[in-house]
Amino acid sequence: MLQNLSHKFYQWAKGWLVLVLLALDIFFAGFLMPLVGGLMQGGQGDIQPLDLMFFATPDQTFDMIEKYGDAGRAFYRNVELTVDIVYPIVYLFAFGLLISWLFKRGFSPDSKMMKLNVMPLGAWFFDLLENLNIVTLLAMHPAKPAFMAWLLMILTTAKWLFAFASIALILIGLAMATRNGFRKQI
Repeated sequence: MLQNLSHKFYQWAKGWLVLVLLALDIFFAGFLMPLVGGLMQGGQGDIQPLDLMFFATPDQTFDMIEKYGDAGRAFYRNVELTVDIVYPIVYLFAFGLLISWLFKRGFSPDSKMMKLNVMPLGAWFFDLLENLNIVTLLAMHPAKPAFMAWLLMILTTAKWLFAFASIALILIGLAMATRNGFRKQI
């Protein structure tokens, strides 16, 4: 399955599509998600989304959920079930196709690096599990299931590890494609 998806990413990696997806990713990351974060603040500077809290203990997680208030929890749940479902799909394809486009110009077709273009799939997968976990925690409030909070920390960490690995692959691909003058290595 991963090999098929890798192959599809290479087929779909057209310059114009990569640019459109990157523009969408920039819109989400640079405008929409910060706007949502600002709306969650509600005038309080110490409120942040759970998916941006690194290595949060269960106590920190449940304290933050409490700070949201009833309206904030409902708002956050709706964001997690809408915007934060679409955004991971956008960055999956933006990063996957960008890596593919760069790798076609940076590595020979038989390079083992070529298989790594599916790395963003890990970020997408763990992001969706993280969203499901957050929605569950918000719905269960005021209950405080420690297992779910620890699981959230693990899912958030896994998501960011795959995201940072994807960014590293983009930088490697950019360096190699630059070295080859952005010519396809077919």
